[in-house]
Amino acid sequence: MSIGRARQGVVYRQGSLGRRPAVPTDAAELERAARRRMSRRAWAYVAGGAGEGATMRHNRAAFERWRVQPRMLHGVTERDLRTEVCGTPLAAPLLLAPVGAGALVRRDSDVLIARGAAAAGVPYVFSNQGCSPMERTAEAMGETPFWYQLYWSTDERLVDSLIGRAEACGARALVVTLDTTMLGWRPQDLNLGSLPFARGQGIAQYTSDPRFMEIVRERGRAPAAKAQVTLGALRTLLSIAREHPGSTWANLRAREPRAAVETFLDIYSNPGLSWDHLATLRGRTRLPILLKGILDPADARRALDAGVDGIIVSNHGGRQVDHAVAALDALVAIRSAVGAGPTLLFDSGIRTGADVFLALALGADACLLGRPHLYGLALAGADGVRQVIENVLAELDLTMALAGVANLAGLTPDVLRPAP
Repeated sequence: MSIGRARQGVVYRQGSLGRRPAVPTDAAELERAARRRMSRRAWAYVAGGAGEGATMRHNRAAFERWRVQPRMLHGVTERDLRTEVCGTPLAAPLLLAPVGAGALVRRDSDVLIARGAAAAGVPYVFSNQGCSPMERTAEAMGETPFWYQLYWSTDERLVDSLIGRAEACGARALVVTLDTTMLGWRPQDLNLGSLPFARGQGIAQYTSDPRFMEIVRERGRAPAAKAQVTLGALRTLLSIAREHPGSTWANLRAREPRAAVETFLDIYSNPGLSWDHLATLRGRTRLPILLKGILDPADARRALDAGVDGIIVSNHGGRQVDHAVAALDALVAIRSAVGAGPTLLFDSGIRTGADVFLALALGADACLLGRPHLYGLALAGADGVRQVIENVLAELDLTMALAGVANLAGLTPDVLRPAP
């Protein structure tokens, strides 16, 4: 039985017993349900965007400019969703995007997301701003492949250490995120004064790294700045102590956890990142290299000329630059510029299986799913992540079936029409 019909069968059989899905199957209700479950800080960080949210609206509006053209009497009874991207076999053209500071939603977020991804057989791109060390998250993936996201630090030895750990724990590719060399203007977080990293959340890849902790200890010899004692400061201190490795009680009395947060905020990303930095990367890793955040065809051509293995077309889900070009529009332009051969993945704005169908037809080799899997995490933990993935893939499968598309090779612009 196909993925789509199998998923429908599970839901409808449970329905006959009076049980509705714990995780809504439509994107709008999924978002509403997750918002009710999440804290204000979590919702602001996960659902918020840059500025007035124009780029997030652009991302969704771009999908509305296309229509699926179903064909009848095609005789297609089976679909093959399998593919391979940068040497990683995929049961379906979907990966989970890296989303930092998931502990805002649930503790052990990265491990829970990994378990959900593995249960659904979908790779997960581990966040560099994760809340569990990559080695622990890798164990939760079992035999399901995973990739690792890299934020390029101002400390080059730390860059090498993170890459080496990713290789050692089994990552199948390295995703270098380019568009977050500094944080964009995010009013939802700013209005709450909420930066999870300042509370020790989302820095577990760093506090588990020997080079990073070496830097912390070097900096820790300097006198600590005198802090104001407020109720908020005490709550922040408690959060830092809980998130830092070791005993919470011991961490409350130690200088190191606070020094780790201060160090992270100083060096986590490199505002001066340039093509010269990227030119060094091939000699620093054996992994396939993908660049995430490319939106301009000229940048895409330069990246491919530099020898990268793939590009992830993304505007960071609208979280970095307001009024930026829609990611789907950029995908169309970049595929036209680079031709059929290069590997292009798509990220930013995917909410449903029909969205995946459109992106694949417009030139993506696979898609990354971001916010929705965090919503599933909020509602039902690892199983919520699994259900969101399976719902997206079920709709993709059914859309292909009803449009008469038997496999991914059949997903071309010919199955679409521009909106009138």
